[in-house]
Amino acid sequence: MTSIPAPQSLPGPEDISRSAFPNGIVVLARSNFNSPSVYINGSILAGSLFDSDEKLGLANFVAPALMRGTARRSFHEIFESLESVGATLGFSGGTHTTGFHGMSLAEDLDMLLNLLGEVLRQPVFPEEHTERLRAQFLTGLAIRAQDTGDMASMTFDSIVYEGHPYRRPEDGYPETIQAITQADLGEFHRRHYGPKGMIITLVGGMEPAQMIDAVARVLGDWQNPEQPESPALPPVCALDSVTVRRVNIPGKAQSDLVLGVAGPERRSPDYLPASLGNNILGQFGMYGRIGDVVREQEGLAYYAYSSLGGGIGPGPWDVTAGVAPENVERAIELIRAEIGRLITEPVSEAELNDSKANYVGRLPLSLESNAGVAGALLNLERFDLGLDYYQRYSGLINAVTRAEILETARRYLHPDRLGIGVAGPE
Repeated sequence: MTSIPAPQSLPGPEDISRSAFPNGIVVLARSNFNSPSVYINGSILAGSLFDSDEKLGLANFVAPALMRGTARRSFHEIFESLESVGATLGFSGGTHTTGFHGMSLAEDLDMLLNLLGEVLRQPVFPEEHTERLRAQFLTGLAIRAQDTGDMASMTFDSIVYEGHPYRRPEDGYPETIQAITQADLGEFHRRHYGPKGMIITLVGGMEPAQMIDAVARVLGDWQNPEQPESPALPPVCALDSVTVRRVNIPGKAQSDLVLGVAGPERRSPDYLPASLGNNILGQFGMYGRIGDVVREQEGLAYYAYSSLGGGIGPGPWDVTAGVAPENVERAIELIRAEIGRLITEPVSEAELNDSKANYVGRLPLSLESNAGVAGALLNLERFDLGLDYYQRYSGLINAVTRAEILETARRYLHPDRLGIGVAGPE
């Protein structure tokens, strides 16, 4: 069994204040008087799930465009306001949500929140700056088309999530970015930005009640009657065979491959057993079993590791490897063999104990900064984990058994039912 610091030293109901506003915003706050600053983190239900196929990338376009000008301030005035007090504020698009984060000294929190409220509620999307953003996006997409890792991942998504929104890249395609107009930006903001489902977390050198009151003054009266509910996700159709698709990118010295399936949602009881199993499969130490076999023993890969992407929906459970083009088939063979091993025999006691110690031991490290705690609080709310989750975490991890990992792996993984995306030279 692996122990962590006393539960009272971890965030919990005793020191996390949670407030649900009548307009739908939920705020979580926690004090840290060892820090003179406050870090804010949050999300808005305005992700790429709302994008049409013809204008895919719209939500991702709107997110950074918010900071390019408001009804009251120009682009330069926004950044002068931040730089004058050493504060930060930024937005990023996602599949389900648009995220934001920022930091200021505690004494400047009102200024930071006022600016946050202004860019959320009154952006004007000036043409000069939106066209610069468009050029940046198009440059990024051109780079993506030549990136073997990105193209292998997109190809994998097109197989595993066929007919599902997760098959689509959040940043769209060149033709969809070209099709987006200034009017589209304004209309997406008008319709989808609002308080319903919004989460804000604040951590730093103020009393929680002060931080919550400061948010209420800025956003407590925000309303958007037209704001829609998040669209329901359709089921993911499980694969019944190995499906391989290849993307030829001439002139590359390396091929990338992404191999796997759709895994459990974060809220699923399968998530922790799957996560510990994944750690053993291709994360812990030098990339777990896969790293040991594919990289260390066989010398086939520059890197080879597995990952589990559980979120609001069934994120991928996949293996990524970068190999010489002539080694692709052999690497796939070895990875499939390790997946077969994971679903036919229990992991060893030593592997499981090492993974548990790794998970439990790194929790306090992830909560050392205000930003780390703010992100952790956001996950508590987003995935309905409960305010005492981090105090229960050690027990939850230590309770996972070898049999649970085996049963969970069998529910999702099979070496003969995988999606495989490969990108590189022919």
